[in-house]
Amino acid sequence: MRKIALIEDDADLFALVKYNLEKEGFAVVGAQTGKGVIDLCRRERPDLLLLDIMLPDSDGLEICKGIRQHPELAHIPVIFLTARASETDRIVGLELGANDYIVKPFFIRELVARIKIQFRGQTSATRVLKAATLELDRSSCEVRLDGTALTLTATEFRLLEFLMSRPGVVFSREQLLDAVWGHDRAVTDRTVDVYILRLRQKIESDPANPILIRSVRGFGYSFNNNVQPQEEPEQRAAAVPVA
Repeated sequence: MRKIALIEDDADLFALVKYNLEKEGFAVVGAQTGKGVIDLCRRERPDLLLLDIMLPDSDGLEICKGIRQHPELAHIPVIFLTARASETDRIVGLELGANDYIVKPFFIRELVARIKIQFRGQTSATRVLKAATLELDRSSCEVRLDGTALTLTATEFRLLEFLMSRPGVVFSREQLLDAVWGHDRAVTDRTVDVYILRLRQKIESDPANPILIRSVRGFGYSFNNNVQPQEEPEQRAAAVPVA
């Protein structure tokens, strides 16, 4: 099921759009203010963002710019819903990275059609990420190791998801802070080390000698997904040819 984030300050319009999108089979999350939209998108991972420009506490154009500059969210299609109808407004909105620009008032059926256009030919992000016996389910926000559910905090989950979805790429602590904690943060580089240690204690068979989350001296951290599940002792014994 596709998830849409709706940011619209008009309560009646918000309810109307949400109702009709849910009738079309979409899951809808959202807010009626612009504050915290980046965090909302990082938490909910929507497939598309419907964004009003003239919000009571924020500028939708600036929010769109922030989405496009965020490493985790830059791929999300953005459709502006706005009363600004001039050619200049449309051009500015599109140049800032919006995929479409819809002027109020609009027909709901047209909105739905334009949303579906954004999804044409678009492959869904892999729902389940795997490495050996470790599985991360993006839809249910669950992580399992050897089939057993692990208890992760929201931040641990985001950090693990970010690394698992980009195997082999080395990220500095600063890059991980921006991607997982966001630009508005009150944490230090040391925070990354602490969370990496916590994750290793939960997902590594030997946290002191990690094979999944690797340290790259002088650079940062990288996720290794080229790990084969270890055979059980009984399986190894059965595989030994009998003379």
